[in-house]
Amino acid sequence: MGEASRQRCLWIMGVSPDSGREAIVREYLTMAGYRTCVGTYDDLLRSEPERPLGIVLDISPHSADGWGLLLRIKGSPETRNIPVMPVFLSETGKVGGVFPVAGFFVAPIDPEYVSDRLTALGLTDDVETWDLQALLVTRAGDESLAKTLTAVGYDVVNGYTAKEALALVSLHPKFLAFCSLHLPDMCAFELLEKFRLFPYSRNMPVFILLKKEMKEGEKQAISREVAHLIRKKQLTAEEFLRYLPKRTK
Repeated sequence: MGEASRQRCLWIMGVSPDSGREAIVREYLTMAGYRTCVGTYDDLLRSEPERPLGIVLDISPHSADGWGLLLRIKGSPETRNIPVMPVFLSETGKVGGVFPVAGFFVAPIDPEYVSDRLTALGLTDDVETWDLQALLVTRAGDESLAKTLTAVGYDVVNGYTAKEALALVSLHPKFLAFCSLHLPDMCAFELLEKFRLFPYSRNMPVFILLKKEMKEGEKQAISREVAHLIRKKQLTAEEFLRYLPKRTK
């Protein structure tokens, strides 16, 4: 298979094989020129040299352990660099929501890896030219992550709740943000949606911090919180595809 063909492949994960729940997502992606496949984590490990362009991952209550898959993908050096776009699929596969996070890191963080990823994403290019602030939203702060961000040139501003984070971005632009998945007053995905309402944070890259392990009850609880954010029964292809880069011929 040629290089160009490999580059056009997106994987759909978090759906049970032969369930049919992936059909609408595959249809939408095909319309945009993407080649798609449905796979498991074991398939992902066997996919060399044809690693996915990215992964569309169902994290709804109907998913096949979407949160467990996310932890495995982002917790392994072999797969953690693969971009993951979380989506909400209904029981019948309708696309209810898309959550465009900049990336995920598993705590405790690897300082060198975080620094390398920010550099690879072009997020350290301007730190020597401008005084840029990084927002860190966690329950009690994260000293290791704060030191890492400071080392690459950011001024770190801490917010300990989602409401405090929203107050901070309403007053002054933040170049990027790191946010714990669970916060005292709302989940990170709800905070992400609220960031999009403020001019200063509308386009701010947001990285989500995951715990190394999640109990089954925690997975179900966060899936239900995400479900409460869904306001439409189904996104159209146009609404869904605006979150993905346009394919070039």
